[in-house]
Amino acid sequence: MASEAVSIIIVGASGDLAQKKIYPALFSLFCQGLLPGDFNVFGFARSKFTHDEFRVKISSDLPCHYTPDAKECADNQKDFVARCHYVSGSYDSSDSFLDLYQVMQDTEPSRDVNRVFYFAIPPSIFMDVADAIGDAGFVACDGVNPWSRVVIEKPFGRDRQSSDTLTRELALIFAEDQTFRMDHYLGKELIQNLLVLRFANLIFEPLWNKEFIESVEVVWKENSGVDGRGGYFDKYGIIRDVVQNHLIQVLSLVAMCPPDRYSSSSIAEKKVKLMRSIATVQVDDIILGQYKDGKCGSKDVGAYTSDDTVPDDSITPTFAKVKLSINNDRWAGVPFSITAGKGLDKHVTRIRIKFRHVANNIFCDAGVCPEANELVIRIQPDEAIYLRFTNKTPGMGMNFTSKDLDLRYKHAFDEIIPDAYESLILDVIRGDRSLFVTKEELEAAWDIFTPVLHEIDEQKIVPLPYAFGSTGPEAE
Repeated sequence: MASEAVSIIIVGASGDLAQKKIYPALFSLFCQGLLPGDFNVFGFARSKFTHDEFRVKISSDLPCHYTPDAKECADNQKDFVARCHYVSGSYDSSDSFLDLYQVMQDTEPSRDVNRVFYFAIPPSIFMDVADAIGDAGFVACDGVNPWSRVVIEKPFGRDRQSSDTLTRELALIFAEDQTFRMDHYLGKELIQNLLVLRFANLIFEPLWNKEFIESVEVVWKENSGVDGRGGYFDKYGIIRDVVQNHLIQVLSLVAMCPPDRYSSSSIAEKKVKLMRSIATVQVDDIILGQYKDGKCGSKDVGAYTSDDTVPDDSITPTFAKVKLSINNDRWAGVPFSITAGKGLDKHVTRIRIKFRHVANNIFCDAGVCPEANELVIRIQPDEAIYLRFTNKTPGMGMNFTSKDLDLRYKHAFDEIIPDAYESLILDVIRGDRSLFVTKEELEAAWDIFTPVLHEIDEQKIVPLPYAFGSTGPEAE
């Protein structure tokens, strides 16, 4: 009989990702009774903490929304942190991981324990950690009983070649079916709902093609800058940081053909097929920008290069608008676009699908042509789906107005919308790979952008300036 006991090993446990996302997500799952009865969480990082000191550190970020009663939440927090342990050491030292292994051996209920290794660390040290874990000898290679799984987060390399190298080297320690490449956008509620919206509602799929859809745009805007994270962001830029992973994944779910069945392999197959039909992006298909001085509300904000963590002469883009062409029968000729930027006028992520105008519309004879329908899926903030359609304005004349059929999640559903990390971590424990990036998806996504990224780097293309708090470069 397969063991249900699980140990979750968070490498990089003292960092922001672990503190702000991973531990709160695990606690939320614990409050809902979704973690196995026999679970332990082992944190590993360079910072020096005792078990008790680390428990105090993580307690301040554990949310109470699933247990709003103060006493119940406090009791849950006490029970949860009692399962949390901490070991300090060097990331590239198998001896340090042997120290961790000893603590695990002394704590785990038996030797028949499943393990999740969560790499909450920079990609540059993924392989140091993987090698040290492999050398320490506590990865279950057969992946069956007990199983071992590893979670890594983007960026997965800087281009196709470096991504392939990472995939190949990591496979020496963890097999492909043990590797969960997390793109947290795929765990967001509205992204998960895309498949349901398209394939569980008869009214959409018959119209989901070039005959009825005029254009599709995916927009990601932040009204904040790099805020001291320039050391990371400047190595990658907006295309590598957001477009090539988060947003191309979103677009693939919007545009892919129906999967043969609801399974991770079938969904991944259709996503890969869609990505491989996207024409390789050219320099002329992209507008690049970098934010300069501007305002956030009434507050003055400095330029990207004024951040202490960014080189003064940096030409790393903080904005990109990319035109995409999908060369298949369903979408030939339909313009797709992805827009992403920091330091813009608002914080929003949305998908906008614009339908074609009604052919030979009888109302155009009267000189007043109704507007085309639009379907908008707002991923954040305030999750919503709304369909814009034409109505007659009440009154004696034949006048038109566009109104929205509006599904706002906070009004339509009583349930708490789970954080993306809750959904994804639970899927890792359950072994469900539906919302994780496969090796083939990763390859296909990099193939779309690698040539143009190399050209931008080699030509040292200078991004267009735009004021912080604006809608982006004027050319946009």
